[in-house]
Formats: sequence, C-alpha cells, structure tokens
Amino acid sequence: MLEILLKMILLILLSYLIGAIPTGVIISKKFFGFDIRTQGSKNMGSTNIMRVLGIKWGIVVQIIDVLKGVVPVLLFANFIGMRWGMCVEDSFLNLPILEITVGVSAIAGHIWSCFVGFKGGKGINTALGMLIAVLPIELGIGLFIFAMTLGATGYVSLSSILGSLMIPLVLFSRYNFFSVDIKGYFTLIYFTIGFVVLVVFAHRSNIVRLTKGTENRFEKVRFLRCLCRKECL
Repeated sequence: MLEILLKMILLILLSYLIGAIPTGVIISKKFFGFDIRTQGSKNMGSTNIMRVLGIKWGIVVQIIDVLKGVVPVLLFANFIGMRWGMCVEDSFLNLPILEITVGVSAIAGHIWSCFVGFKGGKGINTALGMLIAVLPIELGIGLFIFAMTLGATGYVSLSSILGSLMIPLVLFSRYNFFSVDIKGYFTLIYFTIGFVVLVVFAHRSNIVRLTKGTENRFEKVRFLRCLCRKECL
C-alpha cells in the first residue's frame, strides 16, 4: 500500500509539472517580447493568444496545452502505472481513478502553474486532452455541441460550458439507457460532474459578462449564422 501511494505521489507531481508549463507565456515572451498576461483578457490560454497574436499561434498553444492533458493519462497512467502494478484487484486504485488523478493534476498545473506565480490559464485545453484519452465518445459529442454553439453564437465561453455539460449527460445516458458496460462508471460520472463545476467556476467572470452582454464574441466563426444570411451564400 505504501509503495503504491509513493508511486502515486510521484506521478501526481510529474503530471502537475507537465500541466504547469506556461505555453502561452513562453511563446509570447520568446517570439514577441512581452508577457501575454499583460494584454487582451490577460489570460495565457489559447483564446487570448489567438485574439492577440493571431490564429496560427493560438492553434499552436492549443495543441500543446491539449497534449499536456493527453500525455499524463497515456504515459503515466496507462503505460507506467500499469507496468508498476498500481491497478490490481487488491489495490485501492483502478485505471479510471489513476487516469483521472494524473489528468486532474495536469489541469491543476495549468490553472495554478508554479512557473508563473501560481496564476495560469483556465485549464480547458488540458482538460480536453485528458478527456480525449479517458472518455473519447462523450468528448466527441461534447465537442459537437461546442462547435454548434460556437457557430451559432461566437461565444467561446458559452460553448465551453455547454460542451462540457454534455459529457456527464452522455455518459449517464449510455450507461443507464443504452446499457453500455463502462468500467469505473461511478468514478467517471462523479468526476465529469465535478469537471462541469470546475468549468463553470473557471468561467464565472465570462458568465457575468454574458449576462451583461459584454462578453467577447468571435464573429468570424459564427458559420451557422452566416449560412442563414443571403449575403453569405
């Protein structure tokens, strides 16, 4: 038990450090000579990078931040953790718990990065990476809702909230209504509900701006609105 606990602590620490890499800050300082946290929304995430530095750099930051969630789950949980014998029948761990633990550690690293004074991004892209590895079907449907909401409204924050909400709803539906055998279902359902709470909390300032009508909107990505207008046809 003690050996498993020590291994767990090591994997949590390594996952946190990977998540804590301040991608946006590094790129803005190295290639543009300023800290991205001083401009735009003052966030180091890909949305602010895209707004201030352009779409190309926003995509670069997004891909790297997503990988910060994928790598801990696949490398530390599925590869190293399994080979260390951490997920066995008489252990307090199972694979979903280990995947979630290292994934959440990476997300925490992104949100509270030790490299930038424990003030990082909102963790959405890193959470996205973790979900790609843990819940690909639920995530796929969530991404579809995200894309449709973004295409209709242009609000990244609203799209993120609604897309994340779909993940526990789809997981619940597959298990209870379609009788899909999902290993670690109860661990995953509690986690996904917690994930939605975290997303809403991280976007609390955006929610206030949405209610006031002052939230930033990306008009160029409102493809659904465009399709309904004759001048866009």
